[in-house]
Amino acid sequence: MSENTHKAGFVNIIGKPNVGKSTLMNALLGEKLSIISSKAQTTRHRILGIMNEPEYQIVFSDTPGMLKPKYELHKSMMGFVNLSLEDADVIVFVTDLFENDEEIEDIIKKINAADVPVLLIINKIDLNKEEKLAEVTQYWTEKINADIVIPISALEGFNLQKILQEILDRLPVHPPFYDKEELSDRPERFFASEIVREKIFIQYKKEIPYSTEVRIEDFEETENLIRMRAVIFVERDSQKGIIIGDKGKALKRVGTQARIEMEKFFGKKVFLETFVKVEDNWRKNKNKLRKFGYDQ
Repeated sequence: MSENTHKAGFVNIIGKPNVGKSTLMNALLGEKLSIISSKAQTTRHRILGIMNEPEYQIVFSDTPGMLKPKYELHKSMMGFVNLSLEDADVIVFVTDLFENDEEIEDIIKKINAADVPVLLIINKIDLNKEEKLAEVTQYWTEKINADIVIPISALEGFNLQKILQEILDRLPVHPPFYDKEELSDRPERFFASEIVREKIFIQYKKEIPYSTEVRIEDFEETENLIRMRAVIFVERDSQKGIIIGDKGKALKRVGTQARIEMEKFFGKKVFLETFVKVEDNWRKNKNKLRKFGYDQ
């Protein structure tokens, strides 16, 4: 493929919490890079997923859900969103049949001022009838200056090829930004910690998942085995007890489910140890957030 015809660019996926951004990126890539749960605000970082073909390289970017910040953590998450508006070649704005623009008016102004193509994606159309889709489409086309509106079901894979073609039509001619063998810019430790965090979001209720951060402190890989030590940080002693559970059963369940998922992801056996520590008010402390990799 000639460098004069090769296309490459950054396609940044943004939207409110829980509209299906992570599900969409995973479906487009055919790989589970972003963790998913039914709870809002699951994604905290900007996660790149790289689609490589001889003719093009699409650098997808999954971002945290847009919200009004309540903690320093939220400010960092919104920093990732704002950065994604600055370096996008194409913006993929995802909404669904049930969301509106409340609390994100300022970001919509930035989207409309970004001077790059915007694809308006209306997700979860499998959950409702066509008359609702028409109503939602009219609502969002009055808010977003979009090139095109594409109704989809990321969960069922409906209309994903349409999104891909519309992206390719707008992608600039450019050499690859990353090695063609790369799937993401994130290290293996990051994905391991995200898998543990996903299981926490699935297993626990109320505030517990939002008060939790995971760090992989040891990661040793051989040809057939990965040994790792995951530390789960919480904000209070009472939360530590909930994470561990009666006789350690809850923590063991999280560890087992995470290990099974990791073995699928890494393609080899995993030996996983899990520990729980208290890090007081880590969501509100800039220095502690920096330690956990929230640099924005």
